[in-house]
Amino acid sequence: MEINPLLKSFEYAFSGIITGLKTERNMMIHYSALGLVVVFGITLKLSVTEWCICLILCALVISLELVNTAVEAVVDLVTKEQRRRAKLAKDTAAGAVLIAAITAAVIGGIIFVPKILALFALN
Repeated sequence: MEINPLLKSFEYAFSGIITGLKTERNMMIHYSALGLVVVFGITLKLSVTEWCICLILCALVISLELVNTAVEAVVDLVTKEQRRRAKLAKDTAAGAVLIAAITAAVIGGIIFVPKILALFALN
């Protein structure tokens, strides 16, 4: 029996996510950050809006890291030489992840710091 093409595409997508997690150090960092967001979010009782913001930002960072990994793999497949355009592709993809991660950290600080201060009655 042949597997439904739609189900097969989901299988490929999950395989890519798992491969990224197993092979990319930064992906483990992003998933660890997601775990901390979930733990702190539950502990500090985030609102629905705050949860949505945090989860969208985590998904954005993780998605961009997966795209960055794909860009790096394709560039490495095409050329092993040091080429200006290859460097440009890799560096700009990595830069996109960095911008998203910094933005997520700043917004996370805006959401979490006041709640942590209030928890310890420091504000």
